Amino acid sequence: MFSKYLPFFPDQASTMAWKVDALYLFLVATTIFFTGLIAAMVLTFSIKYRKEKNPVATQIEGSIPLEILWSVVPLGIAMVIYVWAAVLFFDMQRAPKESMEIYVVGKQWMWKVQHPSGPREINQLHVPVGKNVRLTMISQDVLHSFSIPEFRIKHEVLPGRYTQLWFNATKTGTFHLFCTQYCGTKHSGMIGQVIVMEPMMYEAWLSGGSGEGSLASNGEKLFTSLGCVTCHSGQSGARAPNLAGAFGNPVKLSDGRTVVADENYIRESILNPQAKIVAGFGPIMPTFTGQINEESLIQLVAYIKGLQPEKQQTTGAVGTSTTNPNPEVNQGKPTR
Repeated sequence: MFSKYLPFFPDQASTMAWKVDALYLFLVATTIFFTGLIAAMVLTFSIKYRKEKNPVATQIEGSIPLEILWSVVPLGIAMVIYVWAAVLFFDMQRAPKESMEIYVVGKQWMWKVQHPSGPREINQLHVPVGKNVRLTMISQDVLHSFSIPEFRIKHEVLPGRYTQLWFNATKTGTFHLFCTQYCGTKHSGMIGQVIVMEPMMYEAWLSGGSGEGSLASNGEKLFTSLGCVTCHSGQSGARAPNLAGAFGNPVKLSDGRTVVADENYIRESILNPQAKIVAGFGPIMPTFTGQINEESLIQLVAYIKGLQPEKQQTTGAVGTSTTNPNPEVNQGKPTR
């Protein structure tokens, strides 16, 4: 709507865009109003009380109602802006449940995108229109920032830590993708495209991707080839916690703390396993730092996230299963 009447605005192409624009225009309107009001008062008083008409200064007593007015009104406006912006911020940070998940790796000077079902892209992101999409992002080197102006979204992409961003595209078409954090000599060339497609066309595009296997199936292969299954077997007396059903649940650590097994916890446990040792287990896991890259870590995370417990099994140290009965995970399609 705003871009129609204000051509210097980018198109509004997501469910979040009009909300961001509404807050922005409220801030601009408030600033213009009070700037004009103060300028008008300065001009009026400078003419009315100029020296020629008032050669002798007159003491003016303060007015309590006036003092209250110009204190309460700015406070009220500031609180409106604060509450409005806070609600919008939390809305932007919390992806709806059942959002489609896509992984993004920032690297000097490109964006590498991995879809759960297998297709990979460089400097392009294909998504369906009208679908909630959750991006799990990480940098392979320095600080980057993932920005789609038409969607009014931007989020820092950090080295060594996953960050999340979500959107719901409302228009089909091709939109700009930028890195908005200076990341080196070719920062200006770190650009790409977001291609929003009709759901049927998107499914056709997915099915026409490379046959490299899904993230979960590739992660399962890595899990086996790296020997992880030897300790994380889920059997009684295993030397490491059972991972089935662990994702998203609290984990009790040997130092008494409790943490949630999210993407960052899984990644840290692979690269720095001594940082958080699960209660009841020893610090025997070796580090895999330098042995696997960010793409491989994403595959392992996707596989572990999809592991589901068997309802018939008794509760274990972290998960509750000795095998993975979920046929979708066995086929390389993690259930979320």
